Amino acid sequence: MLGCGSVGSQVVRLLGEQADDLAARVGAPVELVGVAVRRLDAPREVDVPAQLLTTDAAALVARADVDVVIEVIGGIEPARSLILSALEHGASVVTANKALLAEDGATLFEAAEKAGRDLYYEAAVAGAIPILRPLRESLAGDKVTRVLGIVNGTTNFILDKMDTAGSGFGDALEEAQALGYAEADPTADVEGFDAAAKAAILASLAFHSRVTAADVHREGITEVTAGDVRSARDMGSVVKLLAIAELREDIDGEADGAISVRVHPAMIPRSHPLASVREAYNAVFVESEAAGQLMFYGPGAGGSPTASAVLGDLVTVARNHRQGTRGVGESAYADRAVLPMGETRTRYHVAIDVDDRAGVLAAVAYAFAENGVSIQTVRQEGRGNDAQLVVVSHEATDAALAATVEQLRDMEIVREVTSVMRVEGAEE
Repeated sequence: MLGCGSVGSQVVRLLGEQADDLAARVGAPVELVGVAVRRLDAPREVDVPAQLLTTDAAALVARADVDVVIEVIGGIEPARSLILSALEHGASVVTANKALLAEDGATLFEAAEKAGRDLYYEAAVAGAIPILRPLRESLAGDKVTRVLGIVNGTTNFILDKMDTAGSGFGDALEEAQALGYAEADPTADVEGFDAAAKAAILASLAFHSRVTAADVHREGITEVTAGDVRSARDMGSVVKLLAIAELREDIDGEADGAISVRVHPAMIPRSHPLASVREAYNAVFVESEAAGQLMFYGPGAGGSPTASAVLGDLVTVARNHRQGTRGVGESAYADRAVLPMGETRTRYHVAIDVDDRAGVLAAVAYAFAENGVSIQTVRQEGRGNDAQLVVVSHEATDAALAATVEQLRDMEIVREVTSVMRVEGAEE
């Protein structure tokens, strides 16, 4: 095993506690022969026999008696080099490394194919939730059209507190850090990098195409205000950071082959199953032609939940090794193009501070119409200097909606566009 932090420690614990059951499920004992760590004397959540610890990860993955390498160190390097070395030396690999898979998964899959070994990674997305294997295997005979998910527990906890307790973003973040849901440097979570990596992996599996993190449009939650959350509540909605991957449909409702992949905060109706996902939990909502709508829900992070996914992969890979077979490899035959965000179709919620005088509503409506955007609802709040229009659009391209907002900002009657947020869920 490479790494012995929160997840690695729990893998060690479970390997010991469940040794007999694992042996029965695999058909042979599963023996831990080495754990590569950065520091031998670092404090750990579980006791690891000293003879198993080493700082020479390169030598460990090259050992002839190693059948499977579990990688839980994260990051790009040295993880990539160590995984490639493990495969080259005949070991299969189980990894939880979402960042590496989203950046350079193609290299890893090609190496696994060349070596005739397995590369499994259920733990890379949504912790204990079994979502990758259903996409890769259970739905292999179906056509997935959309994947919509809450895949980052930190941001979901923050947004949930802003909704249920009326907290501001800063206070909610501090609470998340105090409870261990957020790192001291929360950038990867709150700016959407973590969710974008997971979105790339989900899209790759769902649509049989290579999608990298660089292909994913990414926005975080740092700009979400208490006003946005209140406005969502007034609409019967809630704000969530969503990872969305979908097949684009043409005007006749048929998929035309391209896909869009994006991560951003959005308002979703409280009637939607994802709206009820609270605190640090994750959920992934899958839509397919034959199966219809499926939802996968559970703890999306943490040492024990993620270790559960790692051990599930380990059992499968170990069985394959004993039987001299391989599991399902990469499926990228469709090679679908990823659309730029501007061509993605979505809806906007726009809050506009305006002058309270005749003709304002008509001028705002004209700006939407001039950019080819139809208005679904509009309401006015307040009067005089406190007058505000809240507009929800029908579906249009993101480029057209963004152009509308820019035009509004240049209008004399508009004092400020105070909020712009996308809206997901079926139009009423």
